Amino acid sequence: MLVLSRQRDQSIMIGDNIEITVVDVRGDKVRLGINAPNTIPVHRKEVYQAIQREKLEGQAPSHPLAVTESPGGPPQATSKLHDSTEQSTTPPPPAAPPGRPGAMH
Repeated sequence: MLVLSRQRDQSIMIGDNIEITVVDVRGDKVRLGINAPNTIPVHRKEVYQAIQREKLEGQAPSHPLAVTESPGGPPQATSKLHDSTEQSTTPPPPAAPPGRPGAMH
């Protein structure tokens, strides 16, 4: 294993097209920004392991990871698997209007 020391706003390159930048350091937590082509999957290890377990069970997610650019910040990775640090952006389905014929109460 290669071990490197970096400070905030410093980066390392993996190959020609993957850049990892130290975005923030607070106590024992380090925030990393990962710039990689969309064709290269990027996961936290626990998410990767969950995806592998699902594949073994025959329930692999169809789109396990989406990388999106956030204004003024590093790319954000979101997973279809539940992550307590991420919030869903999908609105709930609309409720049936009150007094609609055949509506259950």
